[in-house]
Amino acid sequence: MSEVRPEATDQPAPTPVLTAKQAKRANATVTGMLIAIGLTIAVFLPVFFLNPGSKSEVYERNIDVPGVAAQAEGAAGYLPLSVELPEPWRANYARWNSGSSSRVPAWEVGYLTPKGQHIALVETDKANPTWTAQATDNAPVTGDRKAGGESWELRDRGEGEKHLVLEKDGYTVILSGAGELDEFDTVAAAVVKELDAPASQ
Repeated sequence: MSEVRPEATDQPAPTPVLTAKQAKRANATVTGMLIAIGLTIAVFLPVFFLNPGSKSEVYERNIDVPGVAAQAEGAAGYLPLSVELPEPWRANYARWNSGSSSRVPAWEVGYLTPKGQHIALVETDKANPTWTAQATDNAPVTGDRKAGGESWELRDRGEGEKHLVLEKDGYTVILSGAGELDEFDTVAAAVVKELDAPASQ
């Protein structure tokens, strides 16, 4: 006895019909979602416009380092370094750090190199081995580098930032950054020149 199969039909499957209550609930969900998105945008936009993204001119500004150093002299007890560097070197910050966290007050200046790198200068007359290690990210000593007629201690992990450390006339100066060593030499030579100047003695 052969099996009787139902005849195939070409009629489409019935479309579900929402009741008035279901449609109202679905619309309420969509409306709530749109309100939530609108509120999120309303909160985000003021924050976005009050905190604009990083702009090159912010980092390329040229700070009056001698002026800031003169202001910091009273707190430091000495006139902090304000080295002279050739164009197109730029200083993008200069500040006196009271040492509230490290307990070692220090003068800090950031320089932008002609190749677009950054080298930070830190100077203090109250350094200790622990502070120096922390200021150089605990990088190992890999040798010495002559710059400005002085022998600087080179600390380098082989990747990331390099550090040059000089102890001279009771001051410790640390140069840190990702710049090329010849750029470090430029800053180091300017530091030695400034330290050797009669006005800084």
